[in-house]
Amino acid sequence: MTAENPAGAGSPGAVETFGARLRHAMDTRGPLCVGIDPHASLLHAWGLGDDIGGLTAFTRTVVDALADRVAVLKPQSAFYERFGSRGIAVLEKAVEEARAAGALVLMDAKRGDIGSTMGAYAATYLDKDSPLFCDAVTVSPYLGFGSLRPALDAARVSGAGVFVLALTSNPEGAEVQRATVADGRSLAQVMLDHMAAENAGATPLGSVGAVVGATLGDAGVDLAINGPLLAPGIGAQGATPADLPVVFGSAVGNVVPSVSRGVLRHGPDAAGLRESASRFADEVRAAVSGA
Repeated sequence: MTAENPAGAGSPGAVETFGARLRHAMDTRGPLCVGIDPHASLLHAWGLGDDIGGLTAFTRTVVDALADRVAVLKPQSAFYERFGSRGIAVLEKAVEEARAAGALVLMDAKRGDIGSTMGAYAATYLDKDSPLFCDAVTVSPYLGFGSLRPALDAARVSGAGVFVLALTSNPEGAEVQRATVADGRSLAQVMLDHMAAENAGATPLGSVGAVVGATLGDAGVDLAINGPLLAPGIGAQGATPADLPVVFGSAVGNVVPSVSRGVLRHGPDAAGLRESASRFADEVRAAVSGA
């Protein structure tokens, strides 16, 4: 019996873990996460208005084109929240339809707070009775890793996952994430060590993942957390699949590269979206296998 699966693997009534479902999706659909980021400039590039109609058309096109073939779809919540309740309604529908088509949905919300507020965020994304229930959510640990406990506990109960910011691809992140604690570890390494503890004993993969930018070069931290490693930065931000072994080393087999504009710029043509996603997945698979 492990912390990852308190009921014990294969026991009656056990919830299949996110880590197990993600491992299967990566092995069968390819190791790729495609972001759904309907920012104004991309809506305009697709010939759509920066309004609720454009948001709806954009989202439906991406979900219809990709949800039956990519491992993970990652909607960025902020681009929906800016339209208020109508935008959230579009997001709810997208989550439902993407999951029904077989994609795992990772909500990019980067929530982080304490106590009952963190509990409310956890209920929003990680409670199966919520209209925004997702397979996983991104969270920020920089109010202290312990502040994430409500989300970690809720995810375990529902068989969902949590991706914790560790070393992000934005240059400002180093100011906090590379700072050191009394024992000489970077703050990012402290967070990674906490994640490894959460994932201890999980098979085939833990459900607490780390967000580590693919643009970092040598990450300079121990990434052996027995969990997935979400790697933003492929495509428009300058990283390529060939960079992954350099950044992630021996942990590269657990990497889920995230591509947004690199795929979405091929829309609104559905075939273009599919071809681009397939190409990225093939390139990642080759880079990870050393082919």
